[in-house]
Amino acid sequence: MGASNARILIADDDPSILESLSGVLRDSGFDVAAGDGRDSLLRELGRTTPDLLLLDVIMPGADGVQVLQELKEDARWRDIPVLMVSSLSPDEMTEKTFGLGAADFIRKPFRPRELLARVHAQLRMHRALMQTRNALRFAEDELKRAREDAESRKKVVDILHEVTGDLASDEIYHLLARRVARALNLSRCSVILAKAGDKTGIVATAFDDPALRHIEIHLDRYPEITAALESGNPVLVEDLQSSPLHANIRTEWKTKGVQVPIRSVIVLPFSLNDGEQAGVFFLRRMATEPALTPEDVDFADTVVKAAVAAIVRAQLLENTRAENTRLEVLAHTDPLTQTLNRRALTVRLVSEMDRARRYNAIISMLMVDLDHFKKVNDSKGHLVGDDLLREIAHLLTDSVRSVDFVARYGGEEFVVVLPETNQVGAVKFAERLRERIEAMQFVQAHGGARVTASIGVASYPTSEVHTVDDLFARADEALYRAKAEGRNRVCQ
Repeated sequence: MGASNARILIADDDPSILESLSGVLRDSGFDVAAGDGRDSLLRELGRTTPDLLLLDVIMPGADGVQVLQELKEDARWRDIPVLMVSSLSPDEMTEKTFGLGAADFIRKPFRPRELLARVHAQLRMHRALMQTRNALRFAEDELKRAREDAESRKKVVDILHEVTGDLASDEIYHLLARRVARALNLSRCSVILAKAGDKTGIVATAFDDPALRHIEIHLDRYPEITAALESGNPVLVEDLQSSPLHANIRTEWKTKGVQVPIRSVIVLPFSLNDGEQAGVFFLRRMATEPALTPEDVDFADTVVKAAVAAIVRAQLLENTRAENTRLEVLAHTDPLTQTLNRRALTVRLVSEMDRARRYNAIISMLMVDLDHFKKVNDSKGHLVGDDLLREIAHLLTDSVRSVDFVARYGGEEFVVVLPETNQVGAVKFAERLRERIEAMQFVQAHGGARVTASIGVASYPTSEVHTVDDLFARADEALYRAKAEGRNRVCQ
C-alpha cells in the first residue's frame, strides 16, 4: 500500500482546508476523495473503503468525535485508521479521540511535511496489521480445515490431539513414533533426522527403545532411507529378503553371517521449517509378523503429513501472535528511546487517574526537560544528540520502580509518572534524578557530553488538579518556573 495506490478520504467543512489537504496528498501520489460533512462522508464510505481517513473534529450538524465513535462501532469501517484534524490543542483532544480509537491527531493549521510523515506512518502500521491479521486468519482456516479432514479417521484425530500441544520437537517425535507404532501394531518405529545427500543420520527417537536418542547411523546401511530422502516419497519394502534395494546389503549380511530379524519396512520422509529440519519415520515389522502393505503406507503417511502440517500451523500461529505483540509494542513505543510515546502516555495516565479516583490514591508527574540540548546538536551533531537522548531514557527507566512509567513527551522532554507517590516524595525523587543527570557524562564514545535538566512536579489530587489535562498543565507550569529561575533545578 504505497502512495501510488493508497486511497485517503478527507471530511472537513472548510473548503480552503479541504482544498489544501487534498492538494498536498494528491501531489504526493495519493488517491484522494473528500466530503464536507457526515452524510457525504458516509456516502463516500459506501462507495469504497479508504486506506486512511482524515476527520475534522467539528463539522456542521455533526460532532467529529461522535462520527469517530459511530465508525469504530461499525464492523465495515472499524479497521480504517482515523487521523483527527482540529484547531484545538492536542491536550484537549487526545483523551477523547484516542480512547475511541483514533490513530493520531493533526492540528490546524497543518504543516505539509508533518502531515505526510504522519499519513505514511499510519499507512505502514495499517498495512503491517492487515498482513498479520490475514496471516492469522489463513492459519486459523488451515487449522480448521485440517481438523475437519481428520474427523473421518479417529486414530488420526487422537494422534493430532496430542502433537498440537506445547511440546518440544523431541517429545513430538517420540509421541508420533509411539502412536503410529500402536495404530499399525508395529514393534519398531523410529524417527531419523537427515537430509537428501547426507551420509549419516541421527536417531531422534525409537519407540522400541526410548533410550536410543541422538545416536548417529550410517545411511549406506539403510538404502530404503536413502531412497526416501532422495525421492521425497514414501518407500515400502514388503520383504527385505527379496527387495532389489537391498541386493548389495544382503550379500554383505550373508558374508558376515548377519541374521536380520526385520521382515518389512515403511520409510516416510518429512520436512519442517522450509526444509531446515528433515528426516524420515522408519517403520518395521519383524519376520514373525505380517508384512506391511500399501494400505499401511497410506494410513501412516496420512498420520505423519497431518501431524507435520499441524506442527507447522501451530508454529505459524505462535509466530503470528508474537508479531501482533511486537506491532502492539511498536504502536505504543517511541522509536528513538524505546520509552512510551505520547499517545501511550495519555492512555496509561487516563487509566491511572481512573484508578486513583476509585481508590482515593495519589499520582505524581515529573516533566523533565534537558537544558540547552540544542547546543549538543549544534556542536556534536544530531546523531550524537540522539544517542544522548537514548542514554537519558535509559537512566530514567533504570531509576524508576516497576509500577512507574517513563514516556518521551517530545524533543528533549520526558515525562515520569509515579503512582502512589505524594508531592513530597516526588520532589525528593526528582532532585535525585536531577543530581544523577548533572553528575553523569553521556555519549562517551563521541568524546563525552554533560547536560543538566529542569524538572517540574505536579500531583493528583490537589486543589488545582482534577483531570489529566490539569496534571499536565501544572507540571508544565512548574517546569517553566524551573527554566525561568535559572535551569538545573526542581520546581513544584
